[in-house]
Amino acid sequence: MLKSRKKLNGYRIFDIVNTALVVLITLIILYPLYFCVIASFSDPHEVSLGHTFFFIKGFNTEAWTNVLKEKRLWMGYRNTIYYTLGSTAYNLILHIPLGYALTKKYLPFRNFFSMYFFATMYVGGGLIPCYLINKSLGLINNPLVMMIGATGCYHMIIIRNFFSSSIDTQIYEAAYIDGASEGQTFFKIAIPLAKPIIAVEALYYIVGAWNNYYTALIYLYKEKLKPLQGVLRDILINNSEIHLNGFETADEVEALMRKAYLAQSMKYSVIIVACIPLFLLYPFIQKYFTKGVMIGAVKG
Repeated sequence: MLKSRKKLNGYRIFDIVNTALVVLITLIILYPLYFCVIASFSDPHEVSLGHTFFFIKGFNTEAWTNVLKEKRLWMGYRNTIYYTLGSTAYNLILHIPLGYALTKKYLPFRNFFSMYFFATMYVGGGLIPCYLINKSLGLINNPLVMMIGATGCYHMIIIRNFFSSSIDTQIYEAAYIDGASEGQTFFKIAIPLAKPIIAVEALYYIVGAWNNYYTALIYLYKEKLKPLQGVLRDILINNSEIHLNGFETADEVEALMRKAYLAQSMKYSVIIVACIPLFLLYPFIQKYFTKGVMIGAVKG
């Protein structure tokens, strides 16, 4: 009886410590986002002085006004939505059938293809060869470069592992016996059973495409083609530049310093603007994401 009580107390202590750690980690993760919210609505001068820690200091919406009135912001949103949807669709259409095909043991040169795709994760051509190839394909200042130029084999390998480890081959064999073709087994059996991994990979593709600014920085020069991340970068740079020529009056210097403080607050507004769509999307695919991250776990 005494041992049972000690064991029960041990479980309770473990639960308390575990809960405290989870709460602490959650607060550490959420605080930066909370700070961005309160800093974006605080007086820019108070934010620059570091007086904003837990509450809004000097409620001010000037940073939001300056960010939201930018027409380039909405143009960047439109472009990024197009690029994100196009890139996600392209990667899913490319990687799902490829991952499925590589699970078939009767596929000719299956191991060779697997090693070929696997090697591309570690060996790259470099920036200049990639630029020359995209230029020869007419992808410079072409929106397609944002959709087909940001792909890789890592997620395809994850999809292949899901098909090989999470779907019993006997299901396929039963379908073949009933006269189903390879296409029918893929669309009617594999795809419905792969919804968790498809949702997870779609989320990864969306996050990657939404935050992709480097590809646009290299290949897109036209202002009207810039994605949201590039537009936000330009807004911050334009608002944070201060030029002192030595002849400014006290009022002019004060105005320039005010602009610098405002640029600091605008950074927090920009972070929230860029993150809102992903925050709205995640709850709808959370259940699939929870299933998908368990791929490769030990099954009892």
